[in-house]
Amino acid sequence: MSIKSDKWIRRMAQEHGMIEPFEAGQVRYGANNDRLISYGTSSYGYDVRCSNEFKVFTNIHSATVDPKNFDEKSFVDIVDDVCVIPPNSFALARTVEYFRIPRDVLTICLGKSTYARCGIIVNVTPLEPEWEGHVTLEFSNTTNLPAKIYANEGVAQMLFLQSDESCDTSYKDRGGKYQGQTGVTLPKT
Repeated sequence: MSIKSDKWIRRMAQEHGMIEPFEAGQVRYGANNDRLISYGTSSYGYDVRCSNEFKVFTNIHSATVDPKNFDEKSFVDIVDDVCVIPPNSFALARTVEYFRIPRDVLTICLGKSTYARCGIIVNVTPLEPEWEGHVTLEFSNTTNLPAKIYANEGVAQMLFLQSDESCDTSYKDRGGKYQGQTGVTLPKT
């Protein structure tokens, strides 16, 4: 198994639609030449952007977080260019990019250091072989201060690991419950 380079990522995105929309290079500046948290293709990964759709944990309804019986009242929906996560709280978002993972590839997501250095942890479970959809992103604000997440800017990096053989059963073959997800997707049982 080996990590895949920028050349492979570009080829898979452009010829096979692995990432849409796709940025072949690193974008660091916006339309007005304002500095962005970078996104796009890097040497051995792809920096994804966060959309402007957020679900922020709240306790106003005194709901209990239960992955087997998830109560949507646990969140407040926000659509904006910036999301402020309260101290020691949590938010969900999704990538701008839609992914189609090849059958012989496992994709791992790691948070960008810009956010990590601010106490914001990004967690995403691996993207399994033949999974496709918008990636639901999980943000934890580990600080005792409010923290900002910027929509349409880089938030995490995807690393692509290609096996020397295809798996017997892919995520698609199993009929995985998050296959083809769009929007911010809550826990399913």
